[in-house]
Amino acid sequence: MAALGVLYLTAILLVAFFIFLLLRRARCRPKGEPAVERREAEPEAAEEPEAAEEPEAAEEPEPVSLLDRMRQGLAKTQGALVGRIDDLLRGKKEIDEELLEEIEEVLVTADIGMKTTQDIVTSLEERLGRQELQDTDALRRALKEEIGRRLRYEAQPLDLSQAQPFVIMVVGVNGVGKTTTIGKLARLFTSEGKSVVLGAADTFRAAAVDQLAIWSERAGVDIIRHAEGADPAAVAFDAVKAAQARNADILILDTAGRLHTKVNLMEELKKVRRVLGREMDGAPHETLLVMDATTGQNALTQARLFHEAVEVSGIALTKLDGTARGGILVAIGEELGIPVRYVGIGEKAEDLRPFDPELFVEALFPEA
Repeated sequence: MAALGVLYLTAILLVAFFIFLLLRRARCRPKGEPAVERREAEPEAAEEPEAAEEPEAAEEPEPVSLLDRMRQGLAKTQGALVGRIDDLLRGKKEIDEELLEEIEEVLVTADIGMKTTQDIVTSLEERLGRQELQDTDALRRALKEEIGRRLRYEAQPLDLSQAQPFVIMVVGVNGVGKTTTIGKLARLFTSEGKSVVLGAADTFRAAAVDQLAIWSERAGVDIIRHAEGADPAAVAFDAVKAAQARNADILILDTAGRLHTKVNLMEELKKVRRVLGREMDGAPHETLLVMDATTGQNALTQARLFHEAVEVSGIALTKLDGTARGGILVAIGEELGIPVRYVGIGEKAEDLRPFDPELFVEALFPEA
């Protein structure tokens, strides 16, 4: 009985202890604070996405005119030549000897050349003596006319209809952009609906043949090539035969870039020229010298020596966009008597363009 009483008493004490704990916990809770019931928060109803606005049709860029493109390409030359002349004329009320001397200095530093510059200044002095130049605006117009007149002499487009295939032999020193110019010419001719064959007669550099092959793929034209180190004259022979067999309109023959001072290499060019003439009457119908505008007056020296060796009949002037020395173009016709066929004003294929003197002079002389 005693044991049972102890158990009973223990149970009563335990119940009393638990009641005590519950009451104490209730007293410690701040008034008005509800008991927390842990429950996962219900997700808020997702808002329906707003209907996406249809994007506005992207505006097509306005096509760049040929004049604007030429202005972009000649920006450096324009600044160094006409920009400096405009600075000289600004604020001047009369034309005097000092002003003409300053203009002469600008023309020379823009690589127009001493002979051409003196001719231009002499003409301006004669106009001044005839009282044709009353103010600096008239002087600026006269200078534009003098430069334009000299450029017009150089504008003689190729007549590709005089032979089929019309054979173009391309020459020039290393680094002027010769192979690239050939590729761009191929693109230009094919865009005009003409069929073209390329001849890779620069056999001294494997890279040159590979580069020309890439351009042939881009333009979708055939290429005649031999192994590295092959005789360039043999390539020329095969290229003419292939162009004739395929009834091509134009054959463009690449040749090794060479220093104009190397007599033996210039003799090799003469050999290639003889082979072309032997296999087709009158070939090459055009010997096109590629010149780098950034070399300035040195380009004239190159041109004279190439002309003596292989009778250069036309010039492609590249890299006009990369130099302030584009005045060399003004000197070419007067000092060399060789027409400029094409000018390069950028890296894109379409940036090699037939030379248009009116477009060139308008780009060079924006409205003051």
